[in-house]
Amino acid sequence: MASADLERGRDAYAKRAWREAYESFLRADRDESLGAEDLELLATAAYLLARDDESGTFLERAHHRYLGAGNTLRAVRCAFWLGMVLTFRGEIGPGSGWLGRAQRLLDREPDETAEHGYLLLPLAFRQEAEGDWEAAIVTARRAAEIGERFDDADLFALGAHLHGQLALVNGRVAEGLPLLDEAMVAATSGAAQSPIVIGIVYCGVILACVEAHEVRRAQEWTEVLSRWCRDQPDLVAFTGRCLIHRAEIKQLRGEWSDALDEARLASERLAQGFNRSATAQAFYRQGELLRLRGEFDAAESAYAAASRSGFEPQPGLALLRLGEIRLDAAGASIRRALAETTERSRRAVLLPAAVEIELALGELDAAREACSELARIADAYGSELLVATVAHGEGSVHLGEGDAASALACLRRASKGWEELQAPYEAARARILIGLACRELGDEETAVWELEAARDAFEALGARLDRERVESLLAGGDRRETHGLTERELEVLRHVAAGKSNREIAGTLVISEHTVARHLQNVFAKLGVSSRTAASAFAYEHDLV
Repeated sequence: MASADLERGRDAYAKRAWREAYESFLRADRDESLGAEDLELLATAAYLLARDDESGTFLERAHHRYLGAGNTLRAVRCAFWLGMVLTFRGEIGPGSGWLGRAQRLLDREPDETAEHGYLLLPLAFRQEAEGDWEAAIVTARRAAEIGERFDDADLFALGAHLHGQLALVNGRVAEGLPLLDEAMVAATSGAAQSPIVIGIVYCGVILACVEAHEVRRAQEWTEVLSRWCRDQPDLVAFTGRCLIHRAEIKQLRGEWSDALDEARLASERLAQGFNRSATAQAFYRQGELLRLRGEFDAAESAYAAASRSGFEPQPGLALLRLGEIRLDAAGASIRRALAETTERSRRAVLLPAAVEIELALGELDAAREACSELARIADAYGSELLVATVAHGEGSVHLGEGDAASALACLRRASKGWEELQAPYEAARARILIGLACRELGDEETAVWELEAARDAFEALGARLDRERVESLLAGGDRRETHGLTERELEVLRHVAAGKSNREIAGTLVISEHTVARHLQNVFAKLGVSSRTAASAFAYEHDLV
């Protein structure tokens, strides 16, 4: 009976039928304790089914079996994987202990082996954590070289992936991207043997592409990962991360309902494991999609769930506050997030929201500064997504400055970039600004065409609040009624019309008197008046109070 179950387990493992493999190996182990190699297979099957604790138990047994048989190198590998899995689960002490045992056993070996390359990987992670990026890159490169020399495709894929990821984080895009592609080829070509290694490389490379804002690469590799997951119906590990990536891509493409389904399924899958970071990302993605659909209460709940899982829900939360017209809260939120963030790729995610929020607050200098920093990051990364984002931001700033002609040139570039990236929501937002710029230049007919196109796009997407805003613009509402004033400038004007001094306004709005004075200068310029009295009269005559 044990022999039959053992053969069924091995056959199912070869076919990647993980549940059948797990159950067959388990029955065989109950009848007659499995040998070290079959225990490793059982541990792998358990891991892929998200039975992490059981996987660790089986791997530990395999480790001791290998030691008892005198197979030190295989025992080292088991200890390595135990240490890595425990460490990434946050069990630092046990993880460090197993990695230390692996190193101690390896130190007895007279010659360099592939296992020496595996033990370089936790060293590279430690060097990264200590901020010694150059040493970490050298260590990861060395691991990949050892993998290549010993014809160990798993080690090569892990080392090349880590090297590429570290290079990207340091802005060395030309060095990092080819390495990620090479690691992925090793994983997809059949050279890599371990399904766990394949899953790690798939997810890690895609995440690195997302963080480097390389949308096209992320899309291409996510499709490959999706096929890999579909070919293994029992697979639980890695599928949650795959679903998050799919949700991100579907959001960009405007497939919001499908994206929300994927994000919700991801959170359900990830709840079975220990990856709190990925779970938080799944909740954050839900929050983003719900915010875009105008479901603010549900979005806030999703952002709160992401926060409880350890992820800063920005810039989504700040943009939610902007959508609620809670301008001070939006400004404080995005500024605080930027103040705490030094990593360039992460700042590139926050800065577009900062531009939008600072413009809404009438803080043109801050918006311009945020846009300039974003442009510098885009130059370093060279991604199409960031180039389009910068053009969009620059157009917004020019429009806020009253330079509609310069705004139009930037916004046309942004619109083209969004269309090429197949990003309908962002393209529609660009068309709103193009319409407003055309209106400022006196071309009302083109303005209406652009706004109607944006309205239709928002209708198709299910972006209710954006559609309503465009309908207001088409009715001649927003831009004409406010005479070009931002929400913050309108607030200041209303307080001036109520007879308040700059000091009183500053205290009410929790801003400096200097900022109030600057807003008031903008109000005077836009309304064509030169005094508080004239501005107050204009406000009453045009129903601005």
